[in-house]
Amino acid sequence: MRNFKLVLEYDGTRYQGWQRLSDNDNTIQGRVETTLSRILEQEIAIAGSGRTDAGTHARGQVASFHAQTQMSSAAILRQLRRYLPEDIGAVSLEEAAPRFHARLNASMKTYCYRVWNSELPCVFDRRFVHISAQPYDLARMQAAARLFLGEHDFLGFCANKHMKKSTVRRIDAFDIRRVGSELQFTVTGDGFLHHMVRIMVGTLLEIGAGSRRAETIPEILVSRCRAEAGQTVPAKGLCLMEVRYH
Repeated sequence: MRNFKLVLEYDGTRYQGWQRLSDNDNTIQGRVETTLSRILEQEIAIAGSGRTDAGTHARGQVASFHAQTQMSSAAILRQLRRYLPEDIGAVSLEEAAPRFHARLNASMKTYCYRVWNSELPCVFDRRFVHISAQPYDLARMQAAARLFLGEHDFLGFCANKHMKKSTVRRIDAFDIRRVGSELQFTVTGDGFLHHMVRIMVGTLLEIGAGSRRAETIPEILVSRCRAEAGQTVPAKGLCLMEVRYH
């Protein structure tokens, strides 16, 4: 049995997220598994590095799977590119070490959240950005983002209040910059909770708009109360950029 590492990119607009659903196969995982099973003529189950939400995109999602096959990685990749829908792309495929697992071995992830911050129309990128013409104080948001750095309990920035596993995560970098008409929030950490990036960005936007104090961030980290954090911004502005491994 061979083990493979697959890197994918996708426009998540029309999918119900990454994770395969028992009553709905309109997921990224479901589409890729169905295509691989057809190519390799066997039942294939893939493990993703993380579960992106419905409507969220990826440029560097990593998945792993086992298969009993004599086909080369290059041949499988060619077939994937032929049969996957046009909004899911197979970037690369290689044989991995026998014990490699896309989720369990991931050491770092980077997400980017894009906000179209202009009164100008956004026709061509509208599926990939959150549109808000509200004026934001960039310097204020940049200073507040630094309060997320380091290791903290992020339960207050998690949509699942019944999390049974640890909610402690480490944020290594949080960069906010203006690129033309866009505000881009790029965050790197060892892992992220359900809706965590979207809630952090929503909180920072409220700080940038002047409706929230930056000091509420450490207060929420201590209180662990989701109701005290900002709104969850729409999924369409979020993209998984990269997953790194030791």
